[in-house]
Amino acid sequence: MDAAELSTLLTPEGLRLLDSLPPYSSTGAVAQVASLRKAGHSPELVAAVLTQSRLREKATAKFGAFADRLLYTQAGLEQATRLKVAAGHAGRFRSAGVARVADLGCGIGADALALVALEIPVLAVERDEVTAAIASYNLAGFPEAEVVHASAEDVDLDGVDAVYLDPARRTAGTTETTRLAREEDYSPSIDFAFGLAERFPTGIKLGPGFDRSLIPATAEAQWVSVDGQLVEMGLWFGAVARPGIHRAALVLSGAGADELTAAGDSADAEVRPLGDYVYEPDGAVIRARLIGDLAERLGAGMLSAGIAYLTADEAVPTPFATAFRVLERLPAGEAALKRALRERRIGTLEIKKRGIDVDPAALRKRLALKGDRSATLILTRVDGGHEALLAERVAG
Repeated sequence: MDAAELSTLLTPEGLRLLDSLPPYSSTGAVAQVASLRKAGHSPELVAAVLTQSRLREKATAKFGAFADRLLYTQAGLEQATRLKVAAGHAGRFRSAGVARVADLGCGIGADALALVALEIPVLAVERDEVTAAIASYNLAGFPEAEVVHASAEDVDLDGVDAVYLDPARRTAGTTETTRLAREEDYSPSIDFAFGLAERFPTGIKLGPGFDRSLIPATAEAQWVSVDGQLVEMGLWFGAVARPGIHRAALVLSGAGADELTAAGDSADAEVRPLGDYVYEPDGAVIRARLIGDLAERLGAGMLSAGIAYLTADEAVPTPFATAFRVLERLPAGEAALKRALRERRIGTLEIKKRGIDVDPAALRKRLALKGDRSATLILTRVDGGHEALLAERVAG
C-alpha cells in the first residue's frame, strides 16, 4: 500500500465500502471486482478495499474477531504481534506500575493497542509514513495513545518512563520485504535498544532465532510459542523483568498459558535407552534450553546426546511437549523401510526428524505409501545410531 492508495481508502466512501464487503474469498475476488466496478466505484478504490478485505481475513489468525476493526499493510500484518502475546507484554508494564510507555517501531499498532486497553498511555512511534498513518487510524479511539511519525532514535522521550521496541528485522516497505540476516542491520539497532534498557524498564521483541551470545546477562529472555508455532523471543529489563528469571518458555494454546522458567539454561538430562514413549519438546522449550528441566518433570532422559527428543516408559501429560507412543522400530534403510510400511498398510504418514539429513516431503514421495492406516515416523538418532521409529500421537 502506498500513500495514494491509503488516501483513497481513508475517505467516508472508502471506509463505508470496506465495512460493507462480505468476508474475503479468493475464488470470488474477480467477480467482486466486476461487481464493485459496475456499481461505479473507481479502480483505485476497488483495489484498496479488496486489499484490506484480504488482509483482514488473513489477520483473523492473529487478532480474532478484532481483525475487522483494523487497517493493515502487508508487511505490517506479517510483523504484528499476535493479540494474546501483546496482552502478555502489556501485562508486564501494568505490573511494573509504569505511567507512560514509548512503543518504538509500533508498526500497525498491535502492542500499543494492548497497552491502551489496560489504560496505559502510549507514545507510538513509527518511521514509515504509511504505516504510521495506519497506526493512527487503529489507535484513533484511544485518547491515551499518541502516534508520531519519526525514527526511534530521534523521538523525544521526555515524559516516558518505560520503553517497548520491536526493531525492524526486514527491509523497509509496506509490501514485498525480505528478512535481514544480520542483527546489526536491524532498525533501530540492537546497540540502541540495549542502551535504552540501561535507562528505562524495557521490552525488546526479537526473532526466536536471535543470537543467544548477544543476550545481556541482565535480561530475562522469554521464548513464546502459540499453538505450537514459535513466534518470538522477548528480552525484558528492569522493572518489567521478573526477579531471578533469565530463561523462560511460554506456551500459549486454546487451553491457556503455561510457562517454564529458570535462572539460566538447564543441563541436558542423561541419555537413556529408548522407552515406550518419545517426547518432542515445544520449540519455546528447546530455544530456551530448558529441555533438562522438562525431562526432570517427565521422568525422562535424552534419546541421544544433542538431539531434542526425550524418552520415558510412561506418558505424562504436559503442555510443553508432544508425546508419541512407540509402536516398533523399523529398518532405517530406505528400501527396507518402504517394504515395512507397505506390509503394515501405512498410507498416511507424518514424518518427524531430528539429527538426520532428510527432506520429509521428498522421502514421503519416494516411499510411495499405500494403505488404509496412518502413523507417525520418527527419524532420529538413538544413542548415536540412526533409527526409524513407528509411533502414534498420544491424545492430549
